[in-house]
Amino acid sequence: MSGAIALTRDAKILFSTRVVRLFAYGFLSVVLVLYLASLGLEETRIGLLLTLTLAGDVAISFYLSTRADALGRRRTLVAGAVLMVLAALVFASTRDFTLLVLAAVFGVISPSGHEVGPFLPIEQVALSQTIPAQQRTSVFAWYNLAGSFATAAGSIAAGALTDFLSARAVVIGYGILGIVLALSFLRLSPRIEPEPGELRTKSLLRVDRSRGVVLRLSALFALDSFAGGFVVQSIVAYWFHTRFGLSPAVIGAIFFGANLLAGISALAAARIAARIGLLKTMVFTHLPSNVLLILVPFMPTVELAIAVLLLRFSISQMDVPTRQSYVIAVVDPAERSAAAGITGVARTTGAALAPLAAMPLFAAAAWSWLPFVIAGGLKVVYDLALLRAFRETRSELD
Repeated sequence: MSGAIALTRDAKILFSTRVVRLFAYGFLSVVLVLYLASLGLEETRIGLLLTLTLAGDVAISFYLSTRADALGRRRTLVAGAVLMVLAALVFASTRDFTLLVLAAVFGVISPSGHEVGPFLPIEQVALSQTIPAQQRTSVFAWYNLAGSFATAAGSIAAGALTDFLSARAVVIGYGILGIVLALSFLRLSPRIEPEPGELRTKSLLRVDRSRGVVLRLSALFALDSFAGGFVVQSIVAYWFHTRFGLSPAVIGAIFFGANLLAGISALAAARIAARIGLLKTMVFTHLPSNVLLILVPFMPTVELAIAVLLLRFSISQMDVPTRQSYVIAVVDPAERSAAAGITGVARTTGAALAPLAAMPLFAAAAWSWLPFVIAGGLKVVYDLALLRAFRETRSELD
């Protein structure tokens, strides 16, 4: 790791929980839509369920992450893991749409293969307490690399397991991993909790001095996530299945490679940010990936579609560690948990709205290309708006 940082015991546990959680998310996302279709749900209902899943994640994440410092960070993390277990239990045991909706709203399920729930913002702030500010982007890059590798491993494991057992076995496995996650969080020490002397606002959003920056970032992150919600991993997996007839095992292998490339790119992002700053790294690495996303559905063969998708993934996540580090750097230290939580919730909110519109388009062969174009186009708008809004704002790492 850059600068030979020695991770504390708590930091090592947080890296391990990131691995377990992202493995679980990647494990489930490859087969989630296929599993729901096997239950007899039509595309519009699946889209509604995915939207409600993400909407529930928004509510849970907002409440828990903005109150984590008061409730206790370790206790909040354990509660999130328990909600993962309960959601998996319901999804694996019933075909009743109402019960599935309730589990989707109140549980923690990731249709995208990416972070949902209160975990990420709390872990980020806890990690930032254990390292110097100059090392934060580098540590976050390794943290994201660990998550990307875990998502990749989960994707390929789910594809292979589905060939031998069933998608329901993957859902059950997701619940078991939630139990492992809860037990791991219980091992964290009190040192991850807020500093006793920190002043914290009691306003609804739990941010005061950083409110303007947090609200602007949240609006932009919501736009980016809304765009990404048209092409979440579960939906793209479904597109490859319906467009090219690929099996879950092959689809899992595709996303295994995609997530490996995404993780490796995070390390390069840390080096680039050290030279040109966090904001420029976020924008200038994201723009070309959006063009590649638009091109995916226009590829005439499955091989070319996979190649463009993999190329896109090789640069699409370079903004993630820089974005996380940027949020921590530009807000008041006492408001970091709430700020990370609010911006994370904004991202989940944006993503929650898109599947409802995306699934009917993917179901209609004549329009299955449109979600890729919408996603790429809106992401370009986000990049340019972010650069314009914050080009004069300096962070401690720029």
